[in-house]
Amino acid sequence: MNKMDLSKFTAKLYKIIKEDKIIKENKTVREHTDDLLNNLEFLNDLGYINKEAIYNLTKIACEYHDYGKVNREFQNRIKNETKFNEEKEIAHNVLSLYFINPDDFEEEKDYYRVCFAVLYHHYYCDGLKVLSEKNDLIENLLSEFETYELDEFTPMEIGDIKSDDEAILIKGFLNKCDFSASGNTEIEYKNDFLEESLEGLLNSWKIDNKDAKWNELQQFAKNNRDNNIMVVAQTGMGKTEAGLHWIGNNKGFFILPLKTAINAIYNRVSNDIVKENNNEEKHKVALIHSDSLSYYISQNEDTNIVLDHHREGKQLSIPISIATLDQIFDFVFKYKGYEVKLATLSYSKVVIDEIQMYSADLLAYLILGIKTIIRLGGKVAILTATLAPFVKDLLLEDNNKLGFVEGTFVNELKRHNLKIYDDKINADVIYNKYIDNKEKKISNKILVVCNTIKKAQEIYNELKDKNIDNLNILHSKFIKRDRAYKEEQILEFGKTNNIGDGIWISTQIVEASLDIDFDYLFTELSDINALFQRLGRCNRKGVKPAYDYNCYVFLQIERNLLTNGDKGFIDKKIYELSKEALRNVDGLLSEEEKVNIINRTLTTENIKGSDYWSKYTEFFDYVSGLNPYEVDKKDVKLRNIISFDIIPQCIYEKNESEIESLLEIINDEKTDKINRIKSIDKIKSFTVSVGQYDIELLKNKLIMELEVGKYERIPVYKCNYSELGFTRNTKEDVYDNFI
Repeated sequence: MNKMDLSKFTAKLYKIIKEDKIIKENKTVREHTDDLLNNLEFLNDLGYINKEAIYNLTKIACEYHDYGKVNREFQNRIKNETKFNEEKEIAHNVLSLYFINPDDFEEEKDYYRVCFAVLYHHYYCDGLKVLSEKNDLIENLLSEFETYELDEFTPMEIGDIKSDDEAILIKGFLNKCDFSASGNTEIEYKNDFLEESLEGLLNSWKIDNKDAKWNELQQFAKNNRDNNIMVVAQTGMGKTEAGLHWIGNNKGFFILPLKTAINAIYNRVSNDIVKENNNEEKHKVALIHSDSLSYYISQNEDTNIVLDHHREGKQLSIPISIATLDQIFDFVFKYKGYEVKLATLSYSKVVIDEIQMYSADLLAYLILGIKTIIRLGGKVAILTATLAPFVKDLLLEDNNKLGFVEGTFVNELKRHNLKIYDDKINADVIYNKYIDNKEKKISNKILVVCNTIKKAQEIYNELKDKNIDNLNILHSKFIKRDRAYKEEQILEFGKTNNIGDGIWISTQIVEASLDIDFDYLFTELSDINALFQRLGRCNRKGVKPAYDYNCYVFLQIERNLLTNGDKGFIDKKIYELSKEALRNVDGLLSEEEKVNIINRTLTTENIKGSDYWSKYTEFFDYVSGLNPYEVDKKDVKLRNIISFDIIPQCIYEKNESEIESLLEIINDEKTDKINRIKSIDKIKSFTVSVGQYDIELLKNKLIMELEVGKYERIPVYKCNYSELGFTRNTKEDVYDNFI
């Protein structure tokens, strides 16, 4: 590529670019452009741009992206503060193309790549349509300047290059540099601290145990920093530390399925490992999920720190991010602007934790995303307690084209002693075990995991009738305040060293989100993967003796839960395979035996023909076939689950005074942003999330709506809410009521 020669432009153009402050931030085009170029240089100095050609082409895109602003109509509009008039003006991103000399490029395709990045760095209009329909106005606006004509094929070539990997990266880097410059924020913070922080963690362990060292899993991750890795490691082996070791002093993302788990890991990494001080600016670890701003506010009183931290996290500027799948992997939908996320991921290391937790649709998005990230230069680590062979096969397609290095880490501990019942779960078996333990005066912490909220509520009622002293229930249909309190309680009760007496009844929300350690587990079967996750909530550390049964598994479940067309949520074929795999299990089950059961049961051959496989294929094919910008970002939903936050009438009446006071704060124009958010969050703590089916049942029971924002209202409904949480009057709807 020839070096950029800017001397050819007229003195008038130079004057406008250098002297006229026609950028909204009261900067000249030259000042703003230099900000972009400095950002690009910083990324390059960090080693984040993998190819010199990408760097050089992005540099050209940065230089010319705003030259179109020199046209007189744009200047007049900025100076007079008037609105864009499409009869008199052309969007500057379109006009900027005419300042790019096609002869400056050795490869014709490189010219089109840069034109694509410049044309689409904003979406004010249909750029290709404007190019074809408004030639006269374009010519008139640029008549004062020396420009270059676009030949008749250029618009078509620009349109065709949207899916080109290099074009995607050039546009992504241009957008990233531009967003940072326009927002006056750091484009990236350097990770020069994580490896040192991990050594500090190890040294703190050595205070109590001078022989402390990184285990085999963590050492494997450390030794394979330059590789994509696929690791199966049992619960409690330190996968978080392993993931951080693998990231090292690089930009990294931790992807987890549940917000509760994300908050816990964020706290641990930021407070115990990296040790960011709450009273200082935070530039090391970010939390990225739909409620992250509210979470930051709950942890820190400093308004500026909170807002800056949240903004930089959303801009993906912070070195280590703990995030949900939907916040990072939505790029697979190729909405307008998706390229900036992909450009960032092209130099990042992405840890996928607990891949077995994802449904068929999310797995499809995840695997397509993993393949895309690796293809563009990023690296991926799969760290999981169980890995189904069919998922492994999907990742290792084409003779391991993605280059995963595999590792399996299990120890000799036998934590779980299984008793299998070819029957439905029932309260009598649980009660008898509870009484037996009580008479023996041994630790008696019992966890019951059901497949649906309805079943959990039934078991709770049956045990309540038997006068259990310490009986509790936890599921997703409690108001947020009650659920948070219950989670605190179960975490305290479920600590390994706590000797307790009581029963907690829950659903799949305890499978991965809560670090709890019970003495005994009673659970329904859903599938083998979920079962082994549930086992991890019992004798988690393996320090309790397991000579007698400590895990009781009930194979029979309600048939309406099994998939049948559009009904059910437990895959029928996978359930039947899991049931057969467990039929002859009795007694101690080692970690290695668990891995072997998974490997024998969930093979590609066995899974093909299942509803899960059909859904996976359908979603993967759909999202793979999307064209860039075909889907609007507001329509992107990784999960096709519709939910509504409502306040039960009894909760409103009980807390009416507090709620009304909070509404006054929210609607007071003098209230600052942080206090408004705090007040909205407090009102939302009285809400419970319900499904579409629930709303239909409650349509005649709307009491009022609380206005908590210009476009947001929270309905208050007359509905059943008690110590059981939200309950229905009508029969179970299995889609909305299973966690």
